[in-house]
Amino acid sequence: MTRAHRRDDAGQAFPIYIMVVAGLLFLAFAFLAVGQAGANRNGAQTAADAAALAAALDTRDALRDEWVKNVLDPAKWQDIFDGLGVPFDGCARADQLAAQNDATVDCAALPGMPPGYKVEATTNKTVGDSIVPGTEDKRSVQQATAVIDSVCEFDPPGADADADVLPTLTCDEHEWTLDPRDLKDLPKPEDLFDVHLAD
Repeated sequence: MTRAHRRDDAGQAFPIYIMVVAGLLFLAFAFLAVGQAGANRNGAQTAADAAALAAALDTRDALRDEWVKNVLDPAKWQDIFDGLGVPFDGCARADQLAAQNDATVDCAALPGMPPGYKVEATTNKTVGDSIVPGTEDKRSVQQATAVIDSVCEFDPPGADADADVLPTLTCDEHEWTLDPRDLKDLPKPEDLFDVHLAD
């Protein structure tokens, strides 16, 4: 093969090489854009999960406080364990947790059984500039729901029940024998309620 032929082959290969490199660069930038979007979505989901759980935990603690206030009146226990008797105002706590995760949330209390909160988190940061058009202003939005489940059972007192005897409270197989004359060792919020994310 002559030098002229070798130069011609090299000249023909150069544009192909440029096209291959350009294609690889395009793929790299596309993968980067996908990664940026995925990280942004993960941030939104983390914010939503944390905010929903924070709201539910705040209300769980209020329910436990309400139960402590009414511990000598077992007729009120079931309503409290069903999420009644306290305002569901945990959304302020959800806002705080969202801010810590660089997001904002729309939050709503969920009545019913089990009660809880549903939040929608929006990231403050955008996906950013990328090869994909329109991502520079796009924010990720994710939702989460957290519920408050009572884990306790007891036999409601009858009409002729002794006022000096409280029902035995069974919470996740742990029994609490409550003495009306000595109420120092009462269940904690996490003993009475399970707070978790719902599908």
